[in-house]
Amino acid sequence: MRELPVRLERMIHFVPPHLEKLRAKVPELVKQVDVVLGNLEDAIPVDAKQAARAGFIEMGKSVDFGSTGLWTRINALNSPWALDDVIEIVGAIGQKLDVIMLPKVDGPWDIHYLDQLLAQLEARHQIKKPILIHAILETAQGVNNVEAIATASPRMHGMSFGPADLAASRAMKTTR
Repeated sequence: MRELPVRLERMIHFVPPHLEKLRAKVPELVKQVDVVLGNLEDAIPVDAKQAARAGFIEMGKSVDFGSTGLWTRINALNSPWALDDVIEIVGAIGQKLDVIMLPKVDGPWDIHYLDQLLAQLEARHQIKKPILIHAILETAQGVNNVEAIATASPRMHGMSFGPADLAASRAMKTTR
């Protein structure tokens, strides 16, 4: 892919896919938002991580997303869940997945790793369109490496800042 696809992304709706009641609302939700994002990261309790991944895969298989984007925010690369998140999701619904949101990116090495893993999985599963990467900068090191992260891969979709985790990484006091 030489140019990133242009798609409206005004409203991204985060779905906790381990909750069947909320997952059941997704078919109606796709008509109202630009992106549905299956959240697997910090908002999901540890004992529900595998259920969230399985719920996201089920949601991806059963829902017609049409022109609505399908994203997932996987667990951080240094977690015990990240590798299984990528391998299982891409293997099951990679052809429908548009973007993987990667939290707690510290440097271009995190993007390089995910880029190579995605390339291997896309080849294995014969996925024709590349899955893009959206980096979340939530550490001081990530912010310091912003330029290198932005140019780390042609898969780079975009970047977001995570102010709460960034403040925590700097031991900063925050207010609501």
